[in-house]
Amino acid sequence: MTPLLIVGAGGFARETAQLVHAVNDVSPTWELLGHLDDDPAKHGAVVDGVPVLGGSDLAVKREDAQVVVCTGSPRDHTSRARIVARLGLPPARYATLVHPAASVSRTSTIGPGSVVLAQTVLTAAVTLGAHVSVMPHVTLTHDDVVEDFATLAAGARLAGAVRVGIGAYVGSGALVRETLTIGPYALVGMGSVVTRDVPAREVWAGVPARFLRPSTVPVPPFPSPGALT
Repeated sequence: MTPLLIVGAGGFARETAQLVHAVNDVSPTWELLGHLDDDPAKHGAVVDGVPVLGGSDLAVKREDAQVVVCTGSPRDHTSRARIVARLGLPPARYATLVHPAASVSRTSTIGPGSVVLAQTVLTAAVTLGAHVSVMPHVTLTHDDVVEDFATLAAGARLAGAVRVGIGAYVGSGALVRETLTIGPYALVGMGSVVTRDVPAREVWAGVPARFLRPSTVPVPPFPSPGALT
């Protein structure tokens, strides 16, 4: 089995660990070594039966292990990108994890470092970039493109040919009309209904979704979409 390290020890990281167990139940694939977290107070803890081994720098030192970065929230949805930029690992070091209960069509592609949780659906010719997080019960329909470091929270639904920009966050239960674009680093609030393009680095919410304010999350320097795959 291939050694695996999960960067992060919060909710998304714990969910990813359970994904790994589910994969292994079907076909033993991963030796889950543990979590890595940059909060020293968590070092030595055991989270859902998985140890927190130390800081994220251990991912660089364990050259034999695959890595997946599982951080981020609506309050700081670019943390995953900042960690990946700081670690500087090549794409080949990153695992791509798909829950056995996800439905991924044969014409869809998923980039390195991305995580697809249970009960998600990628219907036809869906493209996920690198380090994309897809939470449970997300539906991505034909020709959707989700760029690097984007997050689709639980229950989000994208109609056909939607593009989600690099580092963007689509909140839980949001609905996005066909052919629209969610701009880079934008945030769409939970339960929103998006009927117009959302510009880069803006926060939109509501039914229909409207501009609320500029986004204040830090934007790290990292490659253009597709450069990590």
